[in-house]
Amino acid sequence: MEKFKKEIPFLAIALIPFAYLIYIWNRLPEKVPMHWNGAGEIDRYGDKKELVAMLCMLVGITYFVFLIIPYVDPKQKLQNMGNKLNNLRMILTLFMSGLAVFILYSVQQKSSNPGFVFAIIGLLFAFLGNYFKTIKPNYFIGIKTPWTLENEEVWKKTHIIGGKLWFVGGLLMALTFLLPNEMQLYTFLGITAVITIVPIVYSYLEFKKIKNQ
Repeated sequence: MEKFKKEIPFLAIALIPFAYLIYIWNRLPEKVPMHWNGAGEIDRYGDKKELVAMLCMLVGITYFVFLIIPYVDPKQKLQNMGNKLNNLRMILTLFMSGLAVFILYSVQQKSSNPGFVFAIIGLLFAFLGNYFKTIKPNYFIGIKTPWTLENEEVWKKTHIIGGKLWFVGGLLMALTFLLPNEMQLYTFLGITAVITIVPIVYSYLEFKKIKNQ
């Protein structure tokens, strides 16, 4: 019962997009916008029932994955994170629920603002980057490469460097909404590539360095 009480805030936040969809369901046409291009123009319509699947993927999977992984982690490191893991779960649940509500609102209004989405994702990346240094070696969360999983020191150093990159890169992403629409997507993808590839390469080089000592 105590564990269920702790889950109530997470469940409540996760259910907000579903409640909003129920609220607007009868106002939506059978065919609704399902995708926008980088310029914010609708380029695909679909059955409104697809919105249910979208919510299940965005919010439902996020909620249940982070609920389960501490119990199936072979290293048992995630359970030892305590409140830090719960804080991370809360932020990710809030983010996914907020993003889902924004998508539903965009569908209802038949308009979208990609710059706003990039900004929100950027702030999430910045938050995650700030959290990287607290994540213990595990198979589910963090920068998981063959070299970080093989060596705890490589894991630690990679997450320190990666955390700084994600924090700065996330803040830069958040500023992409100030750019012209045609530049926002390419800038976002460029920053994403840098903060993804650099830590991977760094983990390999650091592993080789330690092995050669």
